[in-house]
Amino acid sequence: MVDRGNERYAVLEAPGRIWAVGAIQGEARRLRSLHRALEDKLRPGDRLIYLGNLLGVGGDGAATIDEVLRFRRLALMLPGAEPWDVVVLRGAHEEMWQKLLLLQFAVAPSDVLEWMLGQGLETTLAAYGGTVAEARHVARQGPSAITRWTSDLRDAMHARAGHETFMATLRRFAVDQDRRLLFVAAGLDPDRPLDGQGDRFWWGGGGFDAMRGPYGTYLRVVRGHDSRRHAPIADSHRLSLDGGAGFGGPLIAECLARDGTSLERLTT
Repeated sequence: MVDRGNERYAVLEAPGRIWAVGAIQGEARRLRSLHRALEDKLRPGDRLIYLGNLLGVGGDGAATIDEVLRFRRLALMLPGAEPWDVVVLRGAHEEMWQKLLLLQFAVAPSDVLEWMLGQGLETTLAAYGGTVAEARHVARQGPSAITRWTSDLRDAMHARAGHETFMATLRRFAVDQDRRLLFVAAGLDPDRPLDGQGDRFWWGGGGFDAMRGPYGTYLRVVRGHDSRRHAPIADSHRLSLDGGAGFGGPLIAECLARDGTSLERLTT
C-alpha cells in the first residue's frame, strides 16, 4: 500500500522532479507570472508543492487562492497526474485565519486578535470582507457577537468557489516517498520529532536557521517563509525559498531532483 500521508501531512509519491513554491504572501500578480513560466516547465511525473503563506501582507489573498486552484487544475491535466501530486502546506497566515474563525472560543479574544493583527492578519481579513475596526469592536462584545461575526466571515469564504475545501485540506508538512526531503512552511525544531513540532512548522524559523546538518533521515529541509527576511538559503541540508514576496521582493519556485539537488530556479 502506497503511503500518501494523511490529514496532517502529505507524501510526494515517486516524483520525477519536485517544484516548490516559496511564501506568496497574497501576491496574486506575482503568482500568475510565476505560473505562466512554470506552465512551460512542468512535465509528466513532476510534483508541485506550495510551502504555505499563500495569504499574507501582499493584500490579494483570496485571488491568490483562486490562482492556485486554477493552476492545480492545469497541472492535473498532465498525463498520469493524480490529485495528491499537488500539495499545499498551511503557513502562519492560514493558521491565523483558522484561529480567527474560532475566536469566540479564545479566553482573551481581544488579546488574541491584537497579536494576530500584529502578525499581518489585516490583509487576510480584508480579503474576505472584514475590517480591523469591526473585528476589534466585536472582540469586546462576547462569544455570541463574535460567533455571528465569524459566521459571516465563513460565509464570505464559502462564497469564493473552492476556498472552504482548500482551507480544510492544507497539510502541516510534506515528505518525499524516500524520506530524503522534508518540506515545511517556516521551520522546525531540529531536536524534536515531526509529531512533536506543534506550531513550530509556522513559527520555528530560528530552529531552521540553527540547523548544522541533516534532520534525521532527511537530507534536506525546504521551507517557504523566513520571518527575518534574510537572503534565500541554499546549502547541502537547508533550502529557504522566501525571496521577500509581499515585502517588495520576488516570488521563488525551485525545481528539485529526488535527491534534493536544485535543478532550476524561477523568480518573478
